[in-house]
Amino acid sequence: MDTEEKRPPVRSSTARSRELGEELRRARHHARMSAVEAVDAMQWSQGKLSKLETGSRGTSPWDVGSLLGLYRADKATRERVEAITSQPDTGTLCRLHDGSPDTLVILAVHEPIARTITTYEPLTVPALAQTYDYAHALTGRPQAAQARIDRQRQLPRVATRTMTLYLHEAALRAAVGSPVVMRDQLLHLTLMCGWTNTRVRLIPQARGLHAALRNPATMLTFHEPYRPLAYVETDAATVIHEDPDILDSYRHKMRELDRLALDPDESRTTLARWANVYERQAADEK
Repeated sequence: MDTEEKRPPVRSSTARSRELGEELRRARHHARMSAVEAVDAMQWSQGKLSKLETGSRGTSPWDVGSLLGLYRADKATRERVEAITSQPDTGTLCRLHDGSPDTLVILAVHEPIARTITTYEPLTVPALAQTYDYAHALTGRPQAAQARIDRQRQLPRVATRTMTLYLHEAALRAAVGSPVVMRDQLLHLTLMCGWTNTRVRLIPQARGLHAALRNPATMLTFHEPYRPLAYVETDAATVIHEDPDILDSYRHKMRELDRLALDPDESRTTLARWANVYERQAADEK
């Protein structure tokens, strides 16, 4: 059995270490192996595996490789986990999309435990608020649309979390799919305005061009001791930031969005009005 002297030093949890821990936990579950069976096979303490799977301790590439061998992980899993293990904690991570950004492990780890989620999209409805039909029309792939809905379902509506969704009026004007799809999407957003601790804020076209409106962004905060993080989705990858200086720029962006957006009641009224516009268009098409 390993001793405390042989263990890697305990270090603060990071987005990367928590992602690594979740990957290893999933690999163990896929192998249908209990934590007790794993620590017995590795001759580890229960605490070592627990801290590793929760991202609250460091480990060596040798230990990770040994675990993956024990779990008989497939080639794709081994390559993905080994890449995470070898990556230094620089404060910025890049994760390529494997079919869909909604299936990224790093998002699955952090979004459900976030204390606050603040997100902005300039041209579409934010992913965390899309309906299945809207996501399907937007991506053209039913699997991607279902992955988006599954991701949303991992976010239980709890009183301890606040979610703020900023969207630009351009997203309402740009029809995705049919008028029925847009009507249902806008009705869904209108309903979300009434959810506990959920705020939907619309930025009207009349605000004009502003630097804060150019690019999408999402920022998460957590209960101590986890540090905040921000992420941006591109066509091919999601970039995650934990660097304090970079996070300051995202805080400034969110403050500007708050200044530019309509208040929640005005936003709800405008969303309902747009739902009526698409309802009339749908009726005209019949």
